[in-house]
Parts: sequence; structure tokens; C-alpha cells
Amino acid sequence: MAGRTSTTTRRPLGTTGLEVAPLCLGAMNFGDPTEEPESARMIDAALDGGIDMIDVADVYAGGESERIVGNALAANGRRDAIVLATKVGMPRGKGDPAQWHRREHIVASCDRSLESLRTDRIDLYQLHRPTFADVPQEETLAALGELIDAGKVRFVGCSTHPAWMVMEALAIAEREGLPRYVSEQPPYNLLDRRVENELLPLCRKYDLAVLPWSPLGGGILANRYADGVPDGSRATRRPQVLDRVTPRAVEVGRELTALAADRGLTPTQLALLWCKDQPGVTAPIIGPRTMEQLDDALPVLPMALDDDTRAACDALVPPGSAVADFHNTAPWMRARVRA
Repeated sequence: MAGRTSTTTRRPLGTTGLEVAPLCLGAMNFGDPTEEPESARMIDAALDGGIDMIDVADVYAGGESERIVGNALAANGRRDAIVLATKVGMPRGKGDPAQWHRREHIVASCDRSLESLRTDRIDLYQLHRPTFADVPQEETLAALGELIDAGKVRFVGCSTHPAWMVMEALAIAEREGLPRYVSEQPPYNLLDRRVENELLPLCRKYDLAVLPWSPLGGGILANRYADGVPDGSRATRRPQVLDRVTPRAVEVGRELTALAADRGLTPTQLALLWCKDQPGVTAPIIGPRTMEQLDDALPVLPMALDDDTRAACDALVPPGSAVADFHNTAPWMRARVRA
């Protein structure tokens, strides 16, 4: 076995004073393709299983994911028992990229998210992607500060930002008295470890929570692509996902499956355990499509990664390297993977 602890150890959410379980429920599949009744059952099961943070975004399923999460929390009465996170900064439909980080878009999107989520405040409001020449970070941070002052948002964070831009935002916040990011949400899994080179050390030094997305490598690390691209998978619907399915990535999925079997784990469990227990990680975001996938992930909550298993995973993909490109939706990342 890779090791277990007797209870789930909660982790600080950056500098917020809040603590969360070491897995976060991602709602990207809710509404597309998972229908609302099943999504609501999964939310209840995740909270019953020890998860106490839900992450969604204003653009998921065209806004349907936020509505499903809001309805489920209203029905189960557990809104105040969780950390509720959502994101802004990508277009709802067609739009000018120069406007996604403007005050008007951020404030209006926050109001829509509050309505959809059926809540009076968002615990963690995250900038979904960075902007560069179009909008200065001062303007974006000031808009987020306005939402905090209005009581609509408690804390703010960012997602898929380069390390230099996170550092710039922290410096601007300190200099201008604007809100400080408390978290970053990067792509991070055993197939793409490049955030270990700069971003994770920065987050550890400045006490930012790290909430990795795609810890299962889009299902590659769960060995779902061993026999080709399965029907109905995300890779059949999204070209950027299919581009990540490299031959070496698929082979790592096979090899990880063998490591997991030797330790009495499923490949999903080992991939999550590896990501969860990397230095600086707060809570990987799991995005189950079915109840079976959620049931496979939840046992990882109380587990601990042992040194031998960590070394075996490092032998598959060395620290700081990558065999698949999970930054291919981030235009700032120029170093593409040749695998």
C-alpha cells in the first residue's frame, strides 16, 4: 500500500485562515455531459465523503454548472459548510478578449454567478486566465477589490498564470493596497510537471494555496486511453484535450497502472495521491463525470504517499519535466512538449 493516515488532514487555504480537505470537487462536467440529478447526487456524496470545497466557473456548460451547484447546495442546506469557488475571465459566448478582465465584465459576471449559485457571497473568486497587454493588472485587482468591499467576494485567486505574473500581482497588491491573490490553480499532474520549476516554489514562499486542475491528466493517468481514444471521452469533443494524448503519456498511464496494482490501488487513486502529496499542493481538483469515478477518488483523502512510491513515479516522469502539454490553453507557455 502507498500508506494511509487515520483521519483526513485538513490543509490551510493560503493566507485566508480557512482550512480545506486535500481534494476539491470540480464541477466542470456538471451540465455537460452529466445531467443535473446525477450531478446533485455526486455533490451530496462528495460532501458526505469528506470534501468541503467546490470549484466551478462562469463559463462551464454555458453557466449551467454554476446553476446546478447552486441548486444542489440550496437543496442540501450545506452552503455554509463548504468553501465555494468560481472563476471569471473567459468569455460567455463570443467576445473581445480585451474586455474579459475589465471592471465591467468582472462585476457583471460576479453578479450573474451569485444569482446562479444562489448565494450572497463567493468564498474564492479566481481569474480564469491571465491577460497581458490588454488590461493592466491594477485594473483587474481593483475590480476584484470592489467586489470584496461590497461583501460579494471573500478572497481572490488566479488560474493558469505564469509565475512572473503571479509575482507581479502580489507586488502590485502590496504597493497599491489592492487584494492579494491567496491561491493559484495550475494544470499539474505526473504527465506535466513544469510548474515545479518556478510556480510551485513561488507559491510556497508567498503562502499561496495551490489547487491543481487535471490531476488525472484528463483520464490518461487513469489508463483510459490504453486502447485508443474511448467514445464519449473529453478528447473526442475538445481538440486541445486530444493533443495531450501523446504516445509517451499513454505509456506512462500503463506503467502507473502497474505501480498502482502492486500497491493495492487503482490508477486513479495513485495519480491523485501523487498530486495531492506533492510539496506545496493544497487540494487537487477532481472533476468526476460519474458516481463511479467519484467513488474511485474519495478513498485517497486519508492516504499518504510513501517515499518508495514517490521515487517510482519520479522514474516515470522526472521532476520539472513533461511528456504531455497541459498548458496548451495558456498562450504564454511557449515551451511545447515533444513527446
